[in-house]
Amino acid sequence: MQVAVRKMGNSQGILIPKPILSQVGLEGTADLQVKNGVIEIRPVKRNPREGWAKDSQAIALANDDQLAWPEFANEGDAELVW
Repeated sequence: MQVAVRKMGNSQGILIPKPILSQVGLEGTADLQVKNGVIEIRPVKRNPREGWAKDSQAIALANDDQLAWPEFANEGDAELVW
């Protein structure tokens, strides 16, 4: 597919059709690089656990890290041999 390079303020750019953006999962921000003379635009890969350590520290400081089900067991569990 050929697209026009357009003037956008002091820069130039291209409009990427919505179906193409959907195919690669691009929304919000993108990773833009030049490799071997080729412009690469990729979706930003985020760590799904990003920020968990900080959030868990905040929960602990608020003393809100109690068990949801404090004592959840079955009758006779103490006699089980593992």
